[in-house]
Amino acid sequence: MAFSITYHSQQFSFETTPALFSPKGLDRGTEAMLGTVSFSPGERVLDLGCGCGVVGILAAKIVGAENVVMTDIDTDAVRISQTNAERNGVAGVTVLQSDGLRDHGETDFDWILSNPPYHEDFSVAKNFIMKGFNRLKIGGKMVMVTRRRLW
Repeated sequence: MAFSITYHSQQFSFETTPALFSPKGLDRGTEAMLGTVSFSPGERVLDLGCGCGVVGILAAKIVGAENVVMTDIDTDAVRISQTNAERNGVAGVTVLQSDGLRDHGETDFDWILSNPPYHEDFSVAKNFIMKGFNRLKIGGKMVMVTRRRLW
């Protein structure tokens, strides 16, 4: 499966599988999240729970691939994200298999972006928030898709 999107007047294409979130295209939550951020060259970005890599790859085109870390617990997501990074000209991103923030020590991010899984409750999102704030540099921001307007 594959889909294409346009971001900042550039065309991007993504390989995916039915097992990954939103395999037919960019979901509304991620689209809304991306609409709230304004990346600057050189900023450090963490795409937490990267799926097929959309958020990290789009960020990498602006901030530079060397400034982006993408993580996911799923081995297929990690493999597909790396393939998509190469396909979209940002092969220098770092893609790690990680259970949230547990398995790596990367810090000093300007942005942490996530559309976490909300299968039954908010436990994954809460964990990302609790562990993520100390991975941000002073003045850094965490932006997350939620299922509730007020949470």
